[in-house]
Amino acid sequence: MTPIKIEEYNYPLPENRIAKYPLPQRDHSKLLVYKQQQITEDIFYNIGEYISPQSLLIYNNTRVIHARLVFHKESGARVEIFCLEPLVPHNYESALAANSQCTWKCMIGNLKKWKTGALVQTISINDTNEPKTIELHAERIATTGNTHEVQFTWNDPTISFAELLELVGELPIPPYLNRPSEEQDKQTYQTVYSHIKGSVAAPTAGLHFTHDVLQNLRAKGVHTDELTLHVGAGTFQPVKTEDANEHTMHAEIIAVNLQTVANLIEHLGRIVAVGTTSMRTLESLYFIGCQLDKLTKEQQLSLQTIQVQQFEPYNATYTLTTKQALESIINYLHTTGQKVLHAETRIMIKPGYDFHVVDTLITNFHQPKSTLLLLVSAFVGEDWRKIYDYALANDFRFLSYGDSSILTRNRQDS
Repeated sequence: MTPIKIEEYNYPLPENRIAKYPLPQRDHSKLLVYKQQQITEDIFYNIGEYISPQSLLIYNNTRVIHARLVFHKESGARVEIFCLEPLVPHNYESALAANSQCTWKCMIGNLKKWKTGALVQTISINDTNEPKTIELHAERIATTGNTHEVQFTWNDPTISFAELLELVGELPIPPYLNRPSEEQDKQTYQTVYSHIKGSVAAPTAGLHFTHDVLQNLRAKGVHTDELTLHVGAGTFQPVKTEDANEHTMHAEIIAVNLQTVANLIEHLGRIVAVGTTSMRTLESLYFIGCQLDKLTKEQQLSLQTIQVQQFEPYNATYTLTTKQALESIINYLHTTGQKVLHAETRIMIKPGYDFHVVDTLITNFHQPKSTLLLLVSAFVGEDWRKIYDYALANDFRFLSYGDSSILTRNRQDS
């Protein structure tokens, strides 16, 4: 595999260009428009001017959970537990609905102060007819690398783990904001269409959308649909290896409705992805369809897990068209009696990737030397640097709370 020198995807990002807070009106952010290798700019609420009628706009409906839990030992030492993904039960819905115990993969801050024993937090709930006190226990039961298995138990079966997180958890805003989360982040760090809980980071390209923007797009004839990718903490991780190919992509959980897959087939050639999470999900569908196409009906019925590996796009020799791959997913869902495709993806979209599904990408401006910047480079080629130079020279705001761009892939690159 040809090495990718991550230093070639570096650029100077002054601290004062990182947006620490969102604009008062989320759809008033600047919009960089890249089409046919030309750059112009506008305001986000005019994005409908750059999306053709009868296009299909796909966004990620995941909702950020209050995944940071702070415990204090009797000594006063503060220990922070960052819930990354559920282990028991393994799926998000069941783990968040758990009413007495669950186990999560976690990162732990100030681990040296938590050598043994359980951490305990007492939670008082006074906004009910019967005030109550709950004890939340956290016990570290295993360690793998820099992550830990933490079992949470609590003594009130009428309270779910999701409710506990809402009560005492903190919203995990990105570390590069260099500030603690604030009350307003509970609204501003969620998209207006988020409703499936599970992410530990927001799909930030969607933060610019308002209900009015979506309504105007639909009135213009743009179709909309949604999917789910629960964003993991890996989205914050810069590439630390000289060769980006040596970077490890973490698995992320995706879910796509059968009807959404059918809508994709109907709109091939006119698909707009809101954000890199939607992009990774949509492009993963091609490889999932190719995998399923190779299985017999009996093999499909016994299939336990569907996974897209990090380098599958570069190592596999699939020959299906995009339409055939998506039809394979529909056939699989009919065969197994399911209405939703559930899978995991580690897909790494980097220069040299052949796009199968997405034609236009709406995205923010990403960190230097990140996998997200590699994805943008794969989509627009060497023009990524022209785009970022323009944004830096024209007062665009960067990263999660920053401004937006809409990038159209050059058809000759497809």
